Amino acid sequence: MTSLSDLPLRDSLRGREPYGAPQLNVPVSLNVNENTHELPDAVIKDIVKRVGEAAHGINRYPDREFEALREALAKYLGHGLTGKQLWAANGSNEVLQQIFQAFGGPGRLAIGFGPTYSMYSLIALGADTEYLDAPRGERYELTPELVREAIAKNQPNIVLLCSPNNPTGTPLSLDCIEAAYEATDGIVVVDEAYAEFANESHSAISLLPGRPRLLISRTMSKAFAFAGARVGYLAADPAVVDAMRLVRLPYHLSAFTQAAAEAALDHAEELLATVGDIRVQRDRIVRELGAMGFDPYRSDANFVLFAGVKDPTRTFTDLLAKGILVRNVGIPNTLRVTAGTEAETSAFLEALAELQAN
Repeated sequence: MTSLSDLPLRDSLRGREPYGAPQLNVPVSLNVNENTHELPDAVIKDIVKRVGEAAHGINRYPDREFEALREALAKYLGHGLTGKQLWAANGSNEVLQQIFQAFGGPGRLAIGFGPTYSMYSLIALGADTEYLDAPRGERYELTPELVREAIAKNQPNIVLLCSPNNPTGTPLSLDCIEAAYEATDGIVVVDEAYAEFANESHSAISLLPGRPRLLISRTMSKAFAFAGARVGYLAADPAVVDAMRLVRLPYHLSAFTQAAAEAALDHAEELLATVGDIRVQRDRIVRELGAMGFDPYRSDANFVLFAGVKDPTRTFTDLLAKGILVRNVGIPNTLRVTAGTEAETSAFLEALAELQAN
């Protein structure tokens, strides 16, 4: 049987492993930062109804420009945005991929600030773009000075700022984003996948006017509890949207995806009603982990990274044996846990306390 190593892969892909977190059937799954609250029945019925209506025209290609969805996204974000400033794709990872296809490539450099979202380097690899992680400060915080220094030193074509940062949960100030934009002539991408869980004043959406090289990536996977639908989107200058058209595949957003996303946005208030509870559980995790002797990091997301784990692999395995799946992101002496429902959060905290006691 032929193996991957037998194929004529390009050199930069040889020896690589596909990205992916463990997918295990466990009672409490808190490893990939999903919104663990199910959608309300009324919302599900509306989504099913609209997808069914879309099926009547499924013999035809979908709206290539998905204008209705872009207008709905602009209305949701506010700030005077119009549909011409919005773009969407199959998850924010595809949005990021299209950004790299348009603005990266051979001889170009992208920088992030590590540890940060591990897909950045993989997307850069796929787009044949050099990637490096610039350093963060104490407790994974970023300052305008660190941002300016990294940009001045490396002269990147793409700057990636994760706000809040994954996997650390670290909030990002608008000062850091403004510093990045002023320090480069390249593209500045602010990845706001977890923005709804953070302080709204931290969103870079307010910085868009007059900054045509500033791109804000978002997703419906997290706060909207829409991970299985795969809908990510971008807010930027209309010229950036034109750049996305240059690299997107024809009809890349299916009629079903468009219909489901439009329905979800019409129910935004209902779907985002869980955000407050998730914040409560996140803050509870921080408090109770601290009381157990762990060192949780500051988080504006729907997850918590905590240090003080003597043996992360063993603790991960012991929790899994109790039916609880968390994430070992590879940062020494840490684990990351998603803030789930109150019952899921309790199960995690009780199981970890039991392990600590033994």
